[in-house]
Amino acid sequence: MRARYAAEVTVTVGQRFASLGGVTVRNRRLVLLWLRRQALRLADGHGSAVRDESPADVRPVLFHGSDAPEGLRFWATDGRRQDDAIRALEAGFPLLFTVVDPAVGLSLTLAGWRGSPADL
Repeated sequence: MRARYAAEVTVTVGQRFASLGGVTVRNRRLVLLWLRRQALRLADGHGSAVRDESPADVRPVLFHGSDAPEGLRFWATDGRRQDDAIRALEAGFPLLFTVVDPAVGLSLTLAGWRGSPADL
């Protein structure tokens, strides 16, 4: 059987935790592609509706500062970070990237891993 991969975007504020959405795909490149798309959508949307939304996209988040959106954008567009991410997935390690909005104590995490959503 061919390996499956899963990805999810979560948000934490204080003791509250919520999933903004996730996917299960057939390979690690699709995991990375989906996470990059979500990172850029969240950074560019900055809490507003996005026109090119697809059913697999995560719900938007309203950031109160620019740190988190800039961090998401940098992670999604930096070649070295993307290379590190795909190497982690190739080696069987989970991919985790977290940004923080210090104004309200919000943490947003992008995660990708080999297996199903229940395997993380």
